[in-house]
Amino acid sequence: MKSLNFKEELSLLIRAKCPIIYVVTWEEERAEKAIAQVAQECGPPRQMHYYDLVRGFEHNQEAKNNLLQALQIVENSDRQTATIYVFRDLHRRLASQRLDEILVRQLRNLYRSFRNSRKTLILLSPLLEMPSELEEQVAVLYFPLPENTEIRNIIEQMIPPEQLRMQGNSLEQLIKACMGMTRDRICHTLSKSIVQKHFLNESDIDRVLIEKQKRIRQTEFLEFFTPNETLDSIGGLDNFKLWLMQRQQAFSDEARAFGLPNPRGVLLLGIQGTGKSLCAKAIANLWRLPLLRLDVGRLFGSLVGQSESRTRQTIQLAEALAPCILWIDEIDKAFGGISNSTGDSGTSQRVLGTLLTWMQEKSSPVFVVATANNIHALPPELLRKGRFDELFFINLPTYEERKEIFLLHLKRFRPMELRNFDIDQMAAISKEFSGAEIEQAIVEGMYRAFHEQRDVSTEDILGAIAETYPLASTAREQISFMQAWATQGRARSASRGEVIDIPSDKLSAKLGDITLMDNATKAINDKSRGKHRPLPLPPLPQIKSSSDS
Repeated sequence: MKSLNFKEELSLLIRAKCPIIYVVTWEEERAEKAIAQVAQECGPPRQMHYYDLVRGFEHNQEAKNNLLQALQIVENSDRQTATIYVFRDLHRRLASQRLDEILVRQLRNLYRSFRNSRKTLILLSPLLEMPSELEEQVAVLYFPLPENTEIRNIIEQMIPPEQLRMQGNSLEQLIKACMGMTRDRICHTLSKSIVQKHFLNESDIDRVLIEKQKRIRQTEFLEFFTPNETLDSIGGLDNFKLWLMQRQQAFSDEARAFGLPNPRGVLLLGIQGTGKSLCAKAIANLWRLPLLRLDVGRLFGSLVGQSESRTRQTIQLAEALAPCILWIDEIDKAFGGISNSTGDSGTSQRVLGTLLTWMQEKSSPVFVVATANNIHALPPELLRKGRFDELFFINLPTYEERKEIFLLHLKRFRPMELRNFDIDQMAAISKEFSGAEIEQAIVEGMYRAFHEQRDVSTEDILGAIAETYPLASTAREQISFMQAWATQGRARSASRGEVIDIPSDKLSAKLGDITLMDNATKAINDKSRGKHRPLPLPPLPQIKSSSDS
């Protein structure tokens, strides 16, 4: 079934004699124009009356600062006249902190009175505040932000042709940059350029993007990224890189013409420090899409209904910016153990349910990238097919991948002295090190050399490696569990081939002539023989299959 746009859905509700409709939007003036247009297109056309607490009814200034009286006037109006009443900014009076049971009762009376008439009450507010008593009586609609065609009209109506100095597809890029902004914010941003330069050109695209970043930052739970990381910034993970490159044009018109659906997303599971967050940034760079990072912890507000409202706002912003990438970092920390938790009165379940339903049903080109460290804490319904296109497990880097990681970091820290470092030796001795731990070992070696007022050498880094206890040693049980979980076919490996490290005899041969390396190897062997000896693998919990969910 084809989804309806706002005007079509509003018209359907009015003609179906829905008594009370709640429209959520920050764009009051723009929404009222849309409502008035729908009112004129209905059969018969509806009269329009507007009310707010300061001015009362606009046509006669009655019931100023008296909401109950205003609702009674509406209820007692002529039942034969088809009318739409728009009440502005009642969300404060309907919020739990100031909820008036008399007001709720009057709205329920109004619902019964209007049920079989051609009268409609529309509550127009920037925030959704809904008492539980009214949830079954009130229909909720979300007014969308401007789309491509409307943004183009705004620019053409506002900017004279001689002041619009755009070359090639720059105008299309400007329109795309304005996606996700209100009409007023678009006008204010472009007006600053006209006042400053008296024309618009390609440089104003960056101004719009900066303004958009400010707006998204104001939400406190969304962050706009402009990543510089590429796939070349990631060492190893060849399977995952190939999967991404195969979908590089997934949001193009050619892909739609080929019959491909929009990709839904990917869940990156794995050990801390293996580059999951780096992968999310590299996807945005590879696909040339804006990246939104969602801080799930900040979604949860202290007020009743605030968490659910922020979740819906996140979805609306992401869809307005589409095509884009929504990055949900460390999703396991936000929803870990949710099935056994009742301490927040079900708020976590409702927020997760809203996200899961949207991920399952969404038709907008929003690609979700979620990262998680604790596999056991993830709700089973999050892992099933349909939420994500694929689940990738990012393991500790292999010997060849460690060589790539060392090379990447040394190119960044010492690009002119690469030949002076024995990358094979460093990769051999850093078995079970994550990418983050490899980087920190290089930094530690640089500090040693800096303290002795000389340049860093291979021996400095090898010494730092020998004195480092990687997470694979200090949290061996948890990591062993995750590796066993992934090898049972529950997630796809991000690396190509089996996890094979350099053989011990080859390691001894390569390190035999270096005294420092002998000491480092002995330290590692002592670690593995001592308190960091591998422990028995704990029993795996039963994970529900896709069909069970």
